[in-house]
Amino acid sequence: MKFSDLPVHSAPAPALSSVSANPLLSALGERVRLLRSRKGMTRRILAKSSGVSERHLANLELGVGNASIVVLAQVARALDCALTDLLADAATASPERMLIGALLQGRSEDALTRGRTALAALYGQGGTEGARKRRIALVGLRGAGKSTLGRMLAEKLAVPFVELTREIERVAGCSLAEIQNLLGQAAYRRYEKRALEEILTRHADAVIATPGGIVSDPATFNLLLSECLTVWLKASPAEHMQRVVTQGDLRPMAGNHEAMDDLERILASRAPLYGKAEISVDTSVKTLAANFAQLRKAVRVAQQPATP
Repeated sequence: MKFSDLPVHSAPAPALSSVSANPLLSALGERVRLLRSRKGMTRRILAKSSGVSERHLANLELGVGNASIVVLAQVARALDCALTDLLADAATASPERMLIGALLQGRSEDALTRGRTALAALYGQGGTEGARKRRIALVGLRGAGKSTLGRMLAEKLAVPFVELTREIERVAGCSLAEIQNLLGQAAYRRYEKRALEEILTRHADAVIATPGGIVSDPATFNLLLSECLTVWLKASPAEHMQRVVTQGDLRPMAGNHEAMDDLERILASRAPLYGKAEISVDTSVKTLAANFAQLRKAVRVAQQPATP
């Protein structure tokens, strides 16, 4: 759909001088104007390329045009940039970010992984491969077996077992529930990253059980990937649910169908991030002994020095 296809209201638009621009819309307008200037495009050319009227573009650039997502997508296509570039300050303000973004466009997942690994090494995240693999971090949803299998693995390797959730509470000086209820999600993520940094400083060897949502914070997950040998403990949604209930948490049983739907959506949305772990171990429908043997073998193979 083009802007010209949208219905036109008969009421006249207010004069531009009489409208107070919203700071967010003003910043958006400045980014559109900056990107248009970099492309050497006049507003008329951008209007023709995007299918958005010149008048609407003028309002947008002045910060008084509250454009729809559809219109912004048309403008982004005409400017040959991602929609996110219109919304992110850094992407347009920094030429280097713009150039790096262009290098990443169209790359495969494998190529992007190599690029992320190289950038992490360039900016001082991660030591040698041997040192990194001495710390084993278990990721996955609650009920995958991170605590149980993690303790068993740590005992087998004779290294400390660390639960990141307990360290978060220690750093924050209060319980997880208090952090979430009183301080909010942003505070929780800050404590989570700080707790992980302290663990990495204290332990050259360890098995770390991480919260299921650690993958949702890019900075913290980047740190984990660059400093630890990561293992995704997988299980089916039904298996996750049953284990949570077995652990004594009966809350999922209230409205079980809705809880299962939520769990399936969370798992589906996080699976591509969990999949960045170097090792994947499926713990569904197996005995504890079989799951541990599978985990121990996978870790032992991954820790072996690479052959030249």
